[in-house]
Amino acid sequence: MQDLIGTWAQIEGQPYPGLAFTFHPDGTFSAVYEMMSITSAGTYTTDGELIELNQTQHSFGLIGLFVGRYQVEGTRLLLNVVASGSQERPADLSGAVVYEKVLQVKD
Repeated sequence: MQDLIGTWAQIEGQPYPGLAFTFHPDGTFSAVYEMMSITSAGTYTTDGELIELNQTQHSFGLIGLFVGRYQVEGTRLLLNVVASGSQERPADLSGAVVYEKVLQVKD
């Protein structure tokens, strides 16, 4: 989980460039997509490459559990998540969205 701590923004060429997730050491996260004035927040857990995001706040009401896989490669985050219950957890990172680390979060 420690490698995930910080702020990560989707790079150009991805579905929502500029969408930024901040993962905090206490197991909480927040997300901001300024282009559409969207914010969200919740909690997260990891187990190896598996990740679960329990989104409890969202500007448009998109709350619930999201499950997937992630991998940190230097300053890049590969994140592939889906809404739990509507789809099965991705088997790999083949559909992952690419994020670039933009800020390290202090403990």
